[in-house]
Amino acid sequence: MTRRTVRIAMNGVTGRMGYRQHLVRSILALREQGGLNLGNGETLWPEPVLVGRREHALRALAERHGLTEWSTDLDAVLADDTVDIYFDAQVTSARVDALTKAIAAGKHIYTEKPTAADLAGALELARLAEEKGIKHGVVQDKLFLPGLLKLKRLIDGGFFGEILSVRGEFGYWVFEGDWQDAQRPSWNYRAEDGGGIVVDMFPHWEYVLHELFGRVTSVTAHVATHVPRRWDEQGKPYAATADDAAYGIFQLEGGAIAQINSSWTVRVNRDELVEFQVDGVHGSAVAGLRGCRVQHRSATPKPVWNPDIPVTESFRDQWQEVPDNTEFDNGFKAQWELFLRHVTLGEPYHWDLLAGARGVQLAELGLRSAAEGRRLDVPEVSL
Repeated sequence: MTRRTVRIAMNGVTGRMGYRQHLVRSILALREQGGLNLGNGETLWPEPVLVGRREHALRALAERHGLTEWSTDLDAVLADDTVDIYFDAQVTSARVDALTKAIAAGKHIYTEKPTAADLAGALELARLAEEKGIKHGVVQDKLFLPGLLKLKRLIDGGFFGEILSVRGEFGYWVFEGDWQDAQRPSWNYRAEDGGGIVVDMFPHWEYVLHELFGRVTSVTAHVATHVPRRWDEQGKPYAATADDAAYGIFQLEGGAIAQINSSWTVRVNRDELVEFQVDGVHGSAVAGLRGCRVQHRSATPKPVWNPDIPVTESFRDQWQEVPDNTEFDNGFKAQWELFLRHVTLGEPYHWDLLAGARGVQLAELGLRSAAEGRRLDVPEVSL
């Protein structure tokens, strides 16, 4: 096999998600396996160029992983003709400017979400990318989770019959930062810095619902800031101005209803940090990050409401686990592989900046629904 190198400018990899999932578990993991086999006698070798604002952090990362290329000068990196792809995992407020520069420089784009602070900005990015003729993709990692891949298998196999409803529960308790360190960065809880659970999670729910069950046609949301005071990374108190919980109802094309609760102020009493229960006429399923359990109508018990006697059956034991039937790779890595094949071989890829704009739109309408106290239609987005 011959080896072909693709150089990727990776901006924001000093952050938690950019470092763990994109650099270590995706790009470096591909290098550890010898590169990406393109199936045509070529192996694709990803060469990361680390980009960020903190020189000491970039240098430490590079030394830790034996990398030689890093820079605090984004403009210089984008001016380098040998750089093929620009990847962005920065805070949302910095993303549009960097992506706009990268598009103007003719780089292919792969980016975390949300792609912009509002729908207008997200659509402008998609328009610029199309006019420039570059390839572009948006991270939609939840679609590649083993639990949701099993759920997709059930849908494609007709297990549910007519799907009636989807109920999602996501979240965990994020410590306030005073007596225990918070698990998430403080900017997530400041609206002025682009924080908030709606802008963070509604883009995820949009593509999960869109890809598995149907396009979202309307949204009703209620949001809250349950914990108004938190402590930052330096131990200083600050006012939490962003929503830390959101309760959404989504009408789906085809008639199904989805209800999804998202919260950083909930203690976990479920098997996984996110679970979706799907109920259909012929059967139901509960899917999480990795597992998926089902109950077919032929095996559905007949509970009877009687509050005067103790429950004598274990409802959880009445569900059957869906087998793996295959080995599941890291979801971020799996999508990176698809995007790299799209860039190098031109293979189809539809999770693009327009798909990212749909997620921004749903977050924008969710916040507006909460502010106005009413249901809002979700128009189809297009350039």
